[in-house]
Amino acid sequence: MMGLIQRVRVPAAARKEGLFSGAFIYLFSNILNAAIPFLILPILTRNLEPSEYGQVAMFQTLIAALTAFVGLNAMNAATRKYYDDINQEELAKYIGACLQILAVSGLLVLGLLYALGPWIAPSLGISTFWVLMAVLVAAGNFVMRLRLGQWQVRKKPLHFGAMQISMSLINALLSIYLVVVISMGPEGRMTGQLVAPLLIGLLGLVLLYRDGLVSLGWHTRYIKDALAFGVPLIPHVGGIFLLTTVDRFFVNKYLGLEAAGVYMVAVQLAMAMGICFDAFNKAYVPWLFERLKRDDPAQKRRIVKGTYGYFVLAAFMALLAFLLGPYVVVWMAGERYAEAGSVLGLLAIGQAFQGMYLMVTNYIFYAKRTGRLSLATIGSGLFNIALMMLLTPIFGLHGAAAAFAIAMGVRFLATWFVSHKSHPMPWFTFHKP
Repeated sequence: MMGLIQRVRVPAAARKEGLFSGAFIYLFSNILNAAIPFLILPILTRNLEPSEYGQVAMFQTLIAALTAFVGLNAMNAATRKYYDDINQEELAKYIGACLQILAVSGLLVLGLLYALGPWIAPSLGISTFWVLMAVLVAAGNFVMRLRLGQWQVRKKPLHFGAMQISMSLINALLSIYLVVVISMGPEGRMTGQLVAPLLIGLLGLVLLYRDGLVSLGWHTRYIKDALAFGVPLIPHVGGIFLLTTVDRFFVNKYLGLEAAGVYMVAVQLAMAMGICFDAFNKAYVPWLFERLKRDDPAQKRRIVKGTYGYFVLAAFMALLAFLLGPYVVVWMAGERYAEAGSVLGLLAIGQAFQGMYLMVTNYIFYAKRTGRLSLATIGSGLFNIALMMLLTPIFGLHGAAAAFAIAMGVRFLATWFVSHKSHPMPWFTFHKP
């Protein structure tokens, strides 16, 4: 009946879908999604000088820096809200409130960068125009992640993967055309990175409306709730930026745009590990949350045993990167970027710690103790900056990569401690019956 409000719940068929079948679909789509930029990497590196690739790296770095402020992380609040006792009509109002937060915060950030652009742009090596365009990219990414989050909690990995892959294809094909055919240089690549999120973000908005998941109106209670969840995450997201992205700023500052371009190639190759970890985690989160609600001690012990096995696998993947990295870099990017191979192993260690971190941070989100997570992340990020300032001028790219690996290890251990305080698990008693 049209007047009957249905409860938001996981469909029976979706509940029967196992962790590993969902993980496989996420993994396949993530690998395919990641393969697209990897496939165009040899094309871009052979048509862009390292200094030009450095400009692209700085544009991407700015986008990452804006993620915490454009939307104020409200899309994460909408994802978590699904697991509360809320019907679809109320969830639609909540998502509408998240979009209102995006609009207001986006305009404020755009105005601030318009005023500061003449000072920011020279330090990044890009024009003021691209500084402002980074805000639009961040907004498009917000809407896309909002749509993806609602598919993830409903266990629809095929929809999730299709949207991800579509954006990568648009980005890649447009970038190749503009860089290779039109010879636009680094601005061609940045145009591809601008247009794709805007188009997919618009599509995501249309699909949310189609599924009845957006209801616009001024819902103060939901705006406050989303801000209460998302604003404490600003230090967390800022800390992630300080951990995973700020290294390019320091490489550019101490070693120049050319070194930043070389370093960015190594970062992109190391991120192949992160893609695998992220794919598994996308399927793991709904599976884990459902089992945490059951509060079964025996099941918790099995979860901990599986997590330790996952840690061993992550360490083994980092070892492989150490052994194969130099050969992969030359094969993928060419001799001009060969130096990236010498730091790939260190970056892979950092990615291994990132994979381990994902396995422990989920408990903090389940417990809604995001403020604690922010403290751990921002502290690790500030530690990373100190290491970058100390090691990069002395050891160059190796110093930056080593700082990243050490800081990611510290973040993992700190988050593990916080997660156990937020939602205790039998990490040290899992072997007991």
